[in-house]
Amino acid sequence: MKKRKVPRLKTDRQTEAFLARDLSDLDFSQFKAARFEFEKKDGQINMRVPKPLLKAVKARAKARGIPYTRFIRETLERAMATSK
Repeated sequence: MKKRKVPRLKTDRQTEAFLARDLSDLDFSQFKAARFEFEKKDGQINMRVPKPLLKAVKARAKARGIPYTRFIRETLERAMATSK
């Protein structure tokens, strides 16, 4: 059976009606994983980096579709989670 694309929903009412039905025939491959950030960001850093490094960071963030500052924060969080 061919899977159907998920429609673009514009209102809460459309979304509620959509979610109330059987969704097993839909193709969810068009979606990207999303990360929700709940923790307050009240600390700040300022650093100088070589231009080529900043350009590479911005390109990698753009490829993921996120702001480069979030990419840097996620990279720092990953490094802290794996270090001992």
